[in-house]
Amino acid sequence: MAQVSTTSNSVKPDLGSLRIDEGKRRGRNTGKMLGAFAAILGLAVIVTGAVFAFRNQTPVVEVAAAQKATAGRPTLLNASGYVTPRRRATVAAKITGRVTGVFFDEGMHVPQGFVLARLDDSDVRRAFDSAVADRNATEAQSADFQVQLKNAEIELHRAQELQAAGVQSQQTLDNARTTADSLRAKIALTKQQVAASEARIQEAQQAVNNCVIRAPFDGIIVSKDAQVGEMVSPISAGGGFTRTGIATIVDMNSNEIEVDVNEAYIARVVPGQPVTAVLDAYPDWQIPSKVRTVIPTADRQKATVKVRISFLELDPRILPDMGVKVTFLGDAPVEKKGEAAPSALIPPDAVRDDNGKKIVFIVRDGRVERRAVTTGGMRGADLEILAGLNAGDSVVVKGPGNLRDGQAVEIKK
Repeated sequence: MAQVSTTSNSVKPDLGSLRIDEGKRRGRNTGKMLGAFAAILGLAVIVTGAVFAFRNQTPVVEVAAAQKATAGRPTLLNASGYVTPRRRATVAAKITGRVTGVFFDEGMHVPQGFVLARLDDSDVRRAFDSAVADRNATEAQSADFQVQLKNAEIELHRAQELQAAGVQSQQTLDNARTTADSLRAKIALTKQQVAASEARIQEAQQAVNNCVIRAPFDGIIVSKDAQVGEMVSPISAGGGFTRTGIATIVDMNSNEIEVDVNEAYIARVVPGQPVTAVLDAYPDWQIPSKVRTVIPTADRQKATVKVRISFLELDPRILPDMGVKVTFLGDAPVEKKGEAAPSALIPPDAVRDDNGKKIVFIVRDGRVERRAVTTGGMRGADLEILAGLNAGDSVVVKGPGNLRDGQAVEIKK
């Protein structure tokens, strides 16, 4: 019993030893607060840096020069193309032959029918001489038949008289008549043979003429494609050693402009419409022109329609395949009394709305400048500016919507 009592009175676990000291608990809470504060401070620094970097980033803008508003016809459309002659020909031979003579050079003006080159005609001339000889022989044979016929007719007349007198038999008369008729038939045959010989002579003469290459129309030689000793042929042959052309000739009086107009704007182009053309070689020379025709078909690959434009004034400086820029003009604007004349023309995208006011941004010395403008009507694809801009000012046509006056910008190239 005493042992049992000892077990019941043994030491129990001390739960108070598991308690956390109040000082240690406060220290750990303080560490958590400091960590959270450091994280918030770091995030604020990052956000502040990003905002500062974004504010200091130079925006990129696209600019366009304000055009001078002329008092003439408004511009409806601009396009580019090339000078193309309506009459241009690569002159070739009708037969295959060797070139024996070339009588032209590049830049030479030649009239219609001018002999450009000759081919070797020795073979065809022999054929021509043979045809002439055949004709002459046939004509000589025909002359012999004529003499025989004359004698046969005399014999026939004599036989008729003798037969009528009862001296000669009917058979002799029939033989005389047959001989005369046979000679007439032979003469008729030789006449047909002579006609056939004449046809062969003409054929041979044409072959001789084909050895002479002539200019098909008045023009200027722009390409010399064959030399003496080379073989030429109307078809490509000889593995690249046979020429297919002798020369390229251009009628300079048929020069015109060919441009491709986007099908979205083709409604602005009509035949007879006035056009101003400027050659790339002479940028200060404006050539008056007009639309000759609009080709009634579209290119599905490029979504364009071909337009041909005629020059109103031809000039020797206008050469085939020159690059040219054209401006399609509209009707002259009707001036209204009391309305100010426009000072410049700009793309409509350059104008912005700022609380009901029309403004634009111009670029000067790498910074944008806010300008209030007074707008007018449309001139083709451009907008009239009545006040606030001058011709030549660089206006922003594409850029951020939050541009500020005096802000530095970078111009897109």
